[in-house]
Amino acid sequence: MSGHSKWANIKHKKGREDAKRGKVFTKLIKEITVAARMGGGDPSANPRLRSAMLASRAENMPKDTLERAVKRGTGELEGVNYEEIVYEGYGPGGAAMIVESLTDNKNRAIAEIRHIFTKCGGNIGANGCVSWMFDKKGIIAVSKDAVEEDTLMEMAIEAGAEDVKDEGDTFEVLTAVEDFNDVKEAIDAASIPTLMAEITKIPQTMCDLKGKEAERMVKMMDLLDDCDDVQDVHTNADIPDDLA
Repeated sequence: MSGHSKWANIKHKKGREDAKRGKVFTKLIKEITVAARMGGGDPSANPRLRSAMLASRAENMPKDTLERAVKRGTGELEGVNYEEIVYEGYGPGGAAMIVESLTDNKNRAIAEIRHIFTKCGGNIGANGCVSWMFDKKGIIAVSKDAVEEDTLMEMAIEAGAEDVKDEGDTFEVLTAVEDFNDVKEAIDAASIPTLMAEITKIPQTMCDLKGKEAERMVKMMDLLDDCDDVQDVHTNADIPDDLA
């Protein structure tokens, strides 16, 4: 779990920087649009849309921006038709990689993603080659300054969480996918601020990277994060704290 938490914290910090450039909003708008297109515009009946809306509110997305994204997904407003594609493969040191893409140009997306894999010493594999190594879970990060561990533990477990872990400066609440929204709403109702809340893929085992391999993995994650067609990245890479 330490490796996952490390990448989750990097994503959170980088997300705050990217928000200044609008990158986080762009990715959230894509996710909201696709979620609404696939499951309808009612978040109470569309868990994926509900999760995307929670994430958008955590990033302080304006309400009208969120509503326009939903309407583009339902067809009430004209919008880009994004295709959802998942690529699996191996990064530096054989670390497992899952790259989730939302794109309006499949050929451009695969070309750019393949180039990043090759440049960093990885390779794209067949669908299913690494996804079996990950479990889909909800994860909610809370600063230790915001709440006592016992208080958070009692509240989260009562709302349906599977576990609460101590991860340095933060507590991480883990949930089953179907319980994620109930747990998040319980934490919100208690006025406890969250650093991050999302449904993600958590590796079952970690791949320990050091030296040049760890450096290449950091570079690869940065390049993938900066790619407009990449929505999210999951890896079981565990790297030294100083590089992270």
